[in-house]
This record gives sequence, C-alpha cells and structure tokens, in this order.
Amino acid sequence: MSTVEPIRNIENIKKLEKFFAQNSPRDLLLFTIGTNCGLRISDIIALNVGDVRNKSHIQIIEKKTGKFKKFPINSKLKPMIEQFTEGKNSNEALFTSIFSNRMDRFGAYYILKTAGKAVGLQDKIGTHTLRKTFGYHHYKKFKDIAILQKIFNHSNPTITLRYIGIEQDQIDESYNNFIL
Repeated sequence: MSTVEPIRNIENIKKLEKFFAQNSPRDLLLFTIGTNCGLRISDIIALNVGDVRNKSHIQIIEKKTGKFKKFPINSKLKPMIEQFTEGKNSNEALFTSIFSNRMDRFGAYYILKTAGKAVGLQDKIGTHTLRKTFGYHHYKKFKDIAILQKIFNHSNPTITLRYIGIEQDQIDESYNNFIL
C-alpha cells in the first residue's frame, strides 16, 4: 500500500469541489466533511443522518481508537448537510452506495480516485488524503501543532508533522535555503 499525500494546492481542492458539485451532492459532502473535519473515512461513512442534521457538533466514538470526539460543524458544512439530509430518515446512513446500502471505504476510495483523475491531480490520492489535507491546511493556517496533535490523537508533534507532510516540506526548505 502506498502512502497518500495531502492536497496542498487550494486550487486543486477547488477543482475537486467543482467536479463533485457538478456530479454528485453526496460526493461533494463526503469530500467536504473529510477536508473540513479531519475524520478517518471509517468514521465518515459510519455517520447517520441523525448524527449531523440539525446539530451544532458532530459527536462520535472513533472506530480506530475507541475515543470520544466532538467538534463543531462549520459554516460551510451546515447548509450542505441540511440540504443533503432533507426528507431523509434520521437512522439512515448519511452516505449510501448506488445500491442504497451504506457506502464502504472502497466506494469512497473509488469516488476520490476517479475525481482526482478527472481533474488532473498528479498526487497520490486516497481516502486518507482527506484527513491529511485537513491537517496540512489547519497547520498552515494556525501553525499550532499541539492542537492538531490533539485533534488527530497523535502521541507527539513529530508524528503529526510527518503525517501531514510538513516534516518533509521543512527538510526540503532547509536544504533549498542552505548554500555554502
């Protein structure tokens, strides 16, 4: 299994959002939750309509860690969620496949990989790209590795920096700016 990278370029994120907006509200919401919340795909596809509709926060028990996580639904997601969940049963899976059953991680991977190719992304993209993209841009905006480490439940900041690709960026910048 190869390692995926965050989508570093905001223009590429906008290209993907435009592609999803033109093709599937479901896929746009999946992508936007992933890039705005930093959840693992296993936690995103486990969401039910009632977990997000008319809520100010998403509250889950993480599948991988078993830890409780609570975070606010931002202003970009709120209207998307309300529109997407209108008329749906609260116990219904938020993300369903074309066969009307709960989407699985392979379906989510296919959606992201197909969209990435369609918009010309050269990066290695997969479901974990969403979480890493959230982390990368959160760090770039706030420069607060401690809060990001806590969001991701990482044991130390070095792991978080490596995870979001900042460690390599810093090494590259150091080499590029060092000339004897």
